[in-house]
Amino acid sequence: MDRYSIIRDGVCVSKSSARPALVLASVLRNRELIRELIKRDVIGRYRASFGGVLWSFAHPIFMLAVYTLAFGVFFKVRWGGADSTLEFSLVLFAGLIIYNFFAECINRAPALVLNRPGFVKKVVFPLEILPWVAMGSALFHTAVSFLAWIFFYIALHGVPPLTLFWAPVVLLPLLPVVLGLSWALSALGVYVRDVIHIVGIVTLALLFLSPVFFSLDAVPESLRPLILANPLTLIIDQARQVMLYGAMPDFRALGLYSIFSLGFGWAGFALFQMLRDGFADAI
Repeated sequence: MDRYSIIRDGVCVSKSSARPALVLASVLRNRELIRELIKRDVIGRYRASFGGVLWSFAHPIFMLAVYTLAFGVFFKVRWGGADSTLEFSLVLFAGLIIYNFFAECINRAPALVLNRPGFVKKVVFPLEILPWVAMGSALFHTAVSFLAWIFFYIALHGVPPLTLFWAPVVLLPLLPVVLGLSWALSALGVYVRDVIHIVGIVTLALLFLSPVFFSLDAVPESLRPLILANPLTLIIDQARQVMLYGAMPDFRALGLYSIFSLGFGWAGFALFQMLRDGFADAI
């Protein structure tokens, strides 16, 4: 039996199988390992630094200050009824939370397997869980940014709208997209090292092609299909609706998005499984 095979109910099953059920089975079987690796990833990032985990607060706040200064003060950008720089910062921060989660996962994806040759060559390790670990770490930073946003909102306006509790539900459909891209990019990154550089350029472009610094109403009709095709557009827009404006999520739009998201996630997993047998030779 090769190292990419397991015994289930007395039958030898190839781990390179792309059956959708294998995704859930792998997570359940390795849930303790995933939890421990996420913990190590978060703690290891701040090990030996004076600020420790507090840097996870400092980074989004610093970037928010820079963007607010540039777009809110220098360029005098305003957002709908937001007639002050601080109001603009709240709207901007809500969009950045979603974008930063996506960008952190996708920017790390091409090196997830490439930077762990020991997992590929020397031990039997479930490589398919690596995107789950990266996403879990990114979700920790997203939660920290979300708490910082709440404190910021309370300081300006008091108690946030109750629809704020729908924010995790709004984020949920994005997770399979992130996983699918992470699986695909981590596999391709083993064979094509340029993927790392390409992804960095694309994620930066997405920052300005997502409704982070502008509202959908400001997009010309001719360009609106391009913005709406962006996988971040709906999630950012819906996050702002529940976090800032007290509106309920658009469950129909999120439901349709989820169908696409699940299919995309499985396609990324299938590509990863198809390419994984050659990882050891390529690294």
